[in-house]
Amino acid sequence: MTNHKVKETIIRLLNNMGSENEIRKYLKRFSSNEGMKFAIIKVGGAILKDDIDNLVSSLSFLQQVGLTPIVVHGAGPQLNEQLEQERIEAQFIEGKRVTNSEVLKVARKVFISENHNLVNALKNTGVDAASFYSGVFECALESESLGLVGSIQSVHAHDLIESVRNGAIPVVSPLGETEQGQIVNINADTATLALAKTIEPYKVVFLTSTGGILDADEKLIPAISLQNDYHYLMQQSWLYSGMKLKLQQIYQLLNHVSSATSVSITKPSLVAKELFTDRGSGTLVNKGEKIYQFDNWQELSKVKLTNLIESSFGYHLQPNYFQKTQLHKAYVTECYRAATIVTNDYAIPYLDKFVVEDSAKGEGLGTAVWNRMLLDNPQLFWRASANNPINKFYFSMADGFIRGKLWNVFWRGINEHSLIHSCVQQAMSRPRTVISGELS
Repeated sequence: MTNHKVKETIIRLLNNMGSENEIRKYLKRFSSNEGMKFAIIKVGGAILKDDIDNLVSSLSFLQQVGLTPIVVHGAGPQLNEQLEQERIEAQFIEGKRVTNSEVLKVARKVFISENHNLVNALKNTGVDAASFYSGVFECALESESLGLVGSIQSVHAHDLIESVRNGAIPVVSPLGETEQGQIVNINADTATLALAKTIEPYKVVFLTSTGGILDADEKLIPAISLQNDYHYLMQQSWLYSGMKLKLQQIYQLLNHVSSATSVSITKPSLVAKELFTDRGSGTLVNKGEKIYQFDNWQELSKVKLTNLIESSFGYHLQPNYFQKTQLHKAYVTECYRAATIVTNDYAIPYLDKFVVEDSAKGEGLGTAVWNRMLLDNPQLFWRASANNPINKFYFSMADGFIRGKLWNVFWRGINEHSLIHSCVQQAMSRPRTVISGELS
């Protein structure tokens, strides 16, 4: 591949999705992760059936920028269709397919066919790819009632890594073998997560038609911190059983691997946006950091908090900031990579600082801290400079706002017109808390 093609691809992405700094940050982050362990992408059968063009386009893009993922595919809808055509009854126990020898014969044929279809579609667009439908997953039989369904005992990833090293995308079918050589059917999500535990990639990506996890109002949840959100989500009736199972598996995975690994759930057409922009396009799930609440300055590390604020703004904090600022509550992640500071020197709590370390952007830490703050502060107002790069986020989070030449003022949970007016005046008149002049 020529450098010109790579440059053209990056320029196209820059124009459509994010800033040059974002793109360069993620390219550097992904390519530095041993090169061979960039991502494992799980593709559902419905995507192969209905959205293969966007899938191939996204995989082609990744390879053009020098990133080669491992792809694991399912084929549930295709298998159901083929079983129906051959008049073989499909049976399930707790959502798992019962696989007798007759079903396995059809499943193997369908999986290999879908594998070859994807590999050929990639090769037709100039993307090198290789089929893997044996020799990867060593299994035991999961249970007598499920028949020829495999429980993965070990993963042999050497040939997959070699394929990536040679620039060919490995396309892996959810088939395994027992020690005795019996071929078995494996759940594709389970296969993906077992492979991820072995390889520990930077990203695990699930491609779905919904493009992420949806809340009770069927709105996309952009980020999930397992430290802070997992137990709440698992108790919600609106989270359907299939997604609960996926979230349980993700929870087990992220507790097994290093904190550098995260999981994204998105659509094939939005893979690049999810991977290469801070805002993303689907649901990002990571282990996250605990969020601590502080009610006074003495309880937290003012040195660490100062470093976080100054690195985020690029300016020095006023030397007397902690003496002059009347703290209501500070919400800080355990490694001091994101924080919000709320003061109570006015009738309504004022959001004085919202800061996220540059390396943590795109990990969902900012969203986690923001949501934790909102739980305790349903009424809130704040300001941001007119050219603040996260004003778009503030506009989406506020119930109302007023634009100014120097400052934009935002508010939530405040309905009384006179109170809104006084909050705006108060925000506009507040002194600056950072000193002009960039950090050395």
